[in-house]
Amino acid sequence: MAYIAVTALSHVGLVREHNEDSLVVGPWTLCGTTTQSPQTLLFPLGRPLVVAVADGLGGQPAGEVASELVVRELSLLGPSLDGAPAIEDALNRCNLAVHSATEGRPELVGMGTTIAGTLITAESLLSFNVGDSKVYHAAPEGLRQVSVDDSPPPLPGHRTTSAVTQTLGGTRVHHVLTPHVATLPLSMGDRYLVCSDGLTDPVPDEAINEVLRVHDDGKAAFELWKAAIEAGGPDNISLALVRIGG
Repeated sequence: MAYIAVTALSHVGLVREHNEDSLVVGPWTLCGTTTQSPQTLLFPLGRPLVVAVADGLGGQPAGEVASELVVRELSLLGPSLDGAPAIEDALNRCNLAVHSATEGRPELVGMGTTIAGTLITAESLLSFNVGDSKVYHAAPEGLRQVSVDDSPPPLPGHRTTSAVTQTLGGTRVHHVLTPHVATLPLSMGDRYLVCSDGLTDPVPDEAINEVLRVHDDGKAAFELWKAAIEAGGPDNISLALVRIGG
């Protein structure tokens, strides 16, 4: 029987005081906490499955509240999603929910989060994102980013930037999102990496590719986390590895 294996972890890193990242894998969510080791979950291929990472905005209030709200909403909506229009609608519903949660709560005004993930169906895989969290296809020929960063080009001499141009919430006035959604063919053995920038900012794509070339599932997740920690762990580190097996 064809199946989906999802290996996930979330860690506060070495600098931040608390974890503002959240994860959703089907009905399972992990919010604002640290896993002791990578967790692998198996699902039958067929029913729609959402796997996503939400990264609460640092420097603004209650990023962990926004990211948790979004992944819990996606865990409920996931089984009903059937294509790109449904994903776009779901993300705009999540965006509205973040804004609505600030009403009457001034301490939450301005909270926001990025989101990046995959929707796996029986026929295809859809990549989606808002913000700068990423989705990669770990193909035999190398690592390929399939998400689209909502961020300006890095300054000269810099590999990354912390600025984002589109988020769920993050502003005082509600705004309509334009999510990035791509539909990709599904094949046995396909692997995808969904992660927050706590992994990709300190660890270059070449190093991520090398880990994924050598390792699968739990070992790969551990080695990616280790690489981010050895690079200083400057931010929360959250990732999910998706593998199509059968």
